[in-house]
Amino acid sequence: MAHVLVVTLNPALDLSIQLPRLEPGAVNRTRSSHLAAAGKGLNVAQVLVALGHRVTLSGFLGADNDTAFVQACRRDGIEDASLRLPGETRINAKLAEDDGRVTDVNGPGVEVSGAALAELTAALVACCETSAPSAVVVTGSLPPGVTAADFAALIETLKASGIPIWVDTSGPALAAALAVSPHAVKPNEQELAEWAGGPLDEQASQLDAARRLHAAGIEESILSLGAEGTLWISRRGAWRATPPRVEVKSTVGAGDTLLAALLHGVIAGQSPQDALRQATALAAEAVRHVGVGDPHVEDFQQLLQQTRVTRCGDARQEGA
Repeated sequence: MAHVLVVTLNPALDLSIQLPRLEPGAVNRTRSSHLAAAGKGLNVAQVLVALGHRVTLSGFLGADNDTAFVQACRRDGIEDASLRLPGETRINAKLAEDDGRVTDVNGPGVEVSGAALAELTAALVACCETSAPSAVVVTGSLPPGVTAADFAALIETLKASGIPIWVDTSGPALAAALAVSPHAVKPNEQELAEWAGGPLDEQASQLDAARRLHAAGIEESILSLGAEGTLWISRRGAWRATPPRVEVKSTVGAGDTLLAALLHGVIAGQSPQDALRQATALAAEAVRHVGVGDPHVEDFQQLLQQTRVTRCGDARQEGA
């Protein structure tokens, strides 16, 4: 279909540990453990490839432990264009107990120098000029050495290519990105509330804040509401989607799935109803298991049919 450039500045290896109960200060014995390449950028890339796109994944990786990423990209058909830096990619440990409690212990990431950031920026600009991707997705947290101001400068540089820039991050990085108006952002309810300056505990306040974000220069204003669904404001109008009820096993990767699938719908020229329905249904599929959404599961058509899409201000609902 199309070529998409995905940029992740602070990827991670996820160490998933299952144990009966975590006892702080004591020796704990695990039931199982698994180390795998992870992070928002890889998640987005995997979904886009599953939906038929060619994906280049770029950013920073620690040269000392990049094997899992090399293998993941080769397995999934993702073009690996990440810049290797001395040291190790961070490891994020997830300790899951039998009662469902999960404790995250996240590493800081490889230190990024100004020279390394400049080298990556030049490589991304060159990719935009030579390959002309349909979109650039910049996602994830900032590594040590990269400030929010640096992040905003990167977004502005990429915007100059004329290619739509889609951003999914949080905290100071999100605030800095919003100040330079990328093409699309996907905050959650709390993140948008911080920007809007008040709680978004009602549909009216959510819609008002998302419309304000769109009016501030964000062409694709996407509000992720978890189990309540998705609110999408663009030149196509204001649309709200409600996902089907599913058994939730893990929410990790659901937001990345939503972003990637909605970008797919926009690139493919789908109607707003179809694009939002597919993205919301695929995010619901993702929470049923560990990992990103799979558009090829046998019951995906049922999930689509059970996803409700409404044009805000219109009582008519699209879908079951």
